[in-house]
Amino acid sequence: MSVVDQLREALGGIVDVSAAVLDEARADRSGHAAAGRPLAVVHASTVEHVQQTMRVATATRTPVVIRGAGTGLAGAANAGEGEIVLSTRRMTAIHEVRPDDLLAVVEPGILNADLNARLAPHGVWWAPDPASRDISTVGGNIATGAGGLLCAKYGVVRDAVLGLDLVLADGRLLHLGHRSVKGVTGLDLTSLVIGSEGTLGVVVGATLKLRRLVPGDVCTLAATFSGVRAAAAASAAVTAAGVQPAIMELMDAASLAAVHRLLGLPAPMAGTAQLTIQTDGPAAATESDVIAAILREHGGVTAVSHDREEGERLLAIRRSMHPAMAALGTTLIEDVSVPRSAMPAMFDEIARIERAFGLTIPTVAHAGDGNLHPNFIFEGEEAPAQVWAAADELFRAAIALGGTLTGEHGIGVLKRRWLADELGDDQWQLQRQIAAVFDPLGILNPGKVFARDA
Repeated sequence: MSVVDQLREALGGIVDVSAAVLDEARADRSGHAAAGRPLAVVHASTVEHVQQTMRVATATRTPVVIRGAGTGLAGAANAGEGEIVLSTRRMTAIHEVRPDDLLAVVEPGILNADLNARLAPHGVWWAPDPASRDISTVGGNIATGAGGLLCAKYGVVRDAVLGLDLVLADGRLLHLGHRSVKGVTGLDLTSLVIGSEGTLGVVVGATLKLRRLVPGDVCTLAATFSGVRAAAAASAAVTAAGVQPAIMELMDAASLAAVHRLLGLPAPMAGTAQLTIQTDGPAAATESDVIAAILREHGGVTAVSHDREEGERLLAIRRSMHPAMAALGTTLIEDVSVPRSAMPAMFDEIARIERAFGLTIPTVAHAGDGNLHPNFIFEGEEAPAQVWAAADELFRAAIALGGTLTGEHGIGVLKRRWLADELGDDQWQLQRQIAAVFDPLGILNPGKVFARDA
């Protein structure tokens, strides 16, 4: 009996082998597609569906790729020849909301925006806020260790998860973590799974750490600068001053111009970069005044709005970055992080790489935490050698500045060749050994993070 027949016998009609669905599962939003078609897509809607899938996979030694909404940017959820796709997109339930304990228990397929819309009547919210919040799932956020616009003040996914329900490669179900604020019993396997990109197990449930809705005002500042280095220096000065904005986003000239074209806004002056900053809470107005003074001292033409709707319109410019890049061609959206004080130096490095390779690299940054997203635009499905050569210099520059290969997108297949350069050989080998303890047969997301032949 074939693997697909065994899946159908165990799971019935949720096993999908239609050509369109199989082709869709080959790619995410990274511009990368896996070679060949997967065997089937299992549309799991229960924990038992996941367990049954993994039992069949273990018995037949068949690789499994775990997939949510398919909005990833590193190729970690792309499935190819001979692989089963295990989709958790239909697992969207909220099992519990406890405002008194500031926690919720949810399934992995729920979208970020949908989750917060359903939490709002309870007076609470989940803080991770990726730009893709309308289309990305909580499970995908956990798999990649996602961040977003608000993480400088409110933390990343790792700061907002108390526990996980995890199905192992052989189908066993583990309950990791705790519901209490504190908990240090044994090793912290919850944090280990966050950011593991489907290589350790299948997340089927999450106990999330919530926050109360922020009281008080929201103030939004938009400041334009004559160049991106000046904007980066201003953002570093805001951080050094000890002010804590909720959002601080930077757009260089190329990205700002592209978004203005997409939205039909007047073209900015050549070379103009923009900082968009938002403060919240009872001290929002006072903090915005302090920040505005710093921006003006650094040459920023600064406007301040105390209107929430106007603030969202200003932030919509930043949130439109991905579709603006997609309108230019196939986009490799990169993701490096550096210490916040090194932001100006990193933009200098990007300018150097642009000159060296004859490229324009539109770049946006979560300036509040030093996470940059340089974009490489090209034609066709696969990035040409010139782009990867430029990306190689970009990654090495970030590491040399005390930074990292990825702040929130993950390693997937696109960055695995540089992983040992950052980790060092000993830590790289140790991480591979840890993954093998969770998945002795190597069937979970093979070739992702660690190359198959490693």
